Amino acid sequence: MGSIDWGVLAIYFVIIFGVALWAGRQERKGGESEDFFLAGRNVGWFVIGASLFASNIGSEHLIGLAGTGAASGVPVAQFEIIAGLILLLLGWLFVPFYVASGVFTMPEFLERRYSQGSRTYLAVISVAGYILTKISVTVMAGGLVFETLMGIDFWTGATVVVVATAIYTVWGGLRAVLYTDLVQMFVLLGGAVAVTWYGLDAVGGWGELKASVGEEAFSLWRPMTDPEFPWTGILFGAPILGVWYWCTDQYIVQRVLSAKDQDNARKGTIFAAYLKQLPIFIFVVPGIIAMALANKGMLTLDEPDQALPALMGALLPVGIKGLVVAGLLAALMSSLSSVFNSCSTVFTMDIYQRIKPKTSDHELKRVGQIATIVMVVLGMAWIPLMELISDKLYTYIQSVQAYISPPIAAVFLIGILWKRANAQGAIASLMTGLVLGVTRLVLEANKGSLDGVLLELASINFLHVAIFLFLICVAVLVIVSLMTEEPAEEKVAGLTMSARGTAVVGASSQAKLASIGVLVVIGVMWIYFS
Repeated sequence: MGSIDWGVLAIYFVIIFGVALWAGRQERKGGESEDFFLAGRNVGWFVIGASLFASNIGSEHLIGLAGTGAASGVPVAQFEIIAGLILLLLGWLFVPFYVASGVFTMPEFLERRYSQGSRTYLAVISVAGYILTKISVTVMAGGLVFETLMGIDFWTGATVVVVATAIYTVWGGLRAVLYTDLVQMFVLLGGAVAVTWYGLDAVGGWGELKASVGEEAFSLWRPMTDPEFPWTGILFGAPILGVWYWCTDQYIVQRVLSAKDQDNARKGTIFAAYLKQLPIFIFVVPGIIAMALANKGMLTLDEPDQALPALMGALLPVGIKGLVVAGLLAALMSSLSSVFNSCSTVFTMDIYQRIKPKTSDHELKRVGQIATIVMVVLGMAWIPLMELISDKLYTYIQSVQAYISPPIAAVFLIGILWKRANAQGAIASLMTGLVLGVTRLVLEANKGSLDGVLLELASINFLHVAIFLFLICVAVLVIVSLMTEEPAEEKVAGLTMSARGTAVVGASSQAKLASIGVLVVIGVMWIYFS
């Protein structure tokens, strides 16, 4: 990196802290927990949509998408494309119930709909998952970005990113997170577009790229037997994981809860659905470009995950390189600030407030700020332990999310669609899913020493496993609910489709037309890349 690149980075940090300072001052005008955790529930659709996108895309996400693109072509983009459909589901099915219920967190919604036990389960799973996976992985990615691209020591880089992000998250709460996400979305997109532009120019254009890597690399659809991206798993398994991530995870849904009204919440999800159609072009295609240039001897690529750094080093001129590094940091910091804020919200509202129900609003906000700092320390402390665990085993720990998500998706989805689902059914479904998910995880971790039926169970594609887990959890939820007492009417009032009549309340014509547009875009993408 040259001096101009460092200047671009300096400007980026100045803008981010300027926006965070402004947002924090706005925050302190209220001074209540609702201001800190949900930005006063007064956020517009554009900011919500930008934050949904920016918080979802992390540095490890960018490098991983480009690396998988280099190794396997475009099929990995299916997760991004299908996310557009799930975001529409969030906006049209879930948003009306979330906004109308007035909840702070997803565990709180589960308690309203089912029981205190459901709330405790989701709160504990969420906080543990955030600390052990999201925070630590994002912090590690930050350290690697500094080390590999800027030549700065790993721990120095990780500490700089964490401290910088923690300062504005503690200072301004969700409002600071949302408005810095808005800026970071533009920086992230600008950097990604620059890589794609220079890459296509180097390879000779879109037509030359397709000719050099072959048609298969540009096909989204792979056979059912494909070990990574079977079309059955993509169409039926990926949406289950998507419902959990996009529709029930506090990390994402907290943005929707901050909306000034239902229409803005829904429009924010639709805007994010459009943005999620971009990654195939600006994150996955650069990986394919890197592979094409490597095949031509114009680039050295020792392993697929080096695709993005290799492109940056070989193609980008001074100044543009600084923009792209700023984009990587924007992706990282937006993800990190989001997980800090959502984790502290769940801890404060679902754990601390339950223990001390008479806590004042001011004290809740203070607890949230302290919890954020604690999350930072725990996330940093976990990194050396990650290095003691083999990379392979850590991958399995990460994949546990794929196995705990089906039961959570089941209890939320069925709970909204069917008023007869009750607390006993929800707990039975969650526990069944947890046991089966952990069992699969153990089998997968010990795959090398297995044979026969156990080896076959451990070898099933995780997307197919998600389908089976979801169906089993739905069956358990339905059967146990029918065998036990029907929930009281006040327990389901306004929280289910059958109790409310319809989820589409006050939907604007703009939202309807924009949603149809998303479906058209996805259809065109599926046809073109087939």
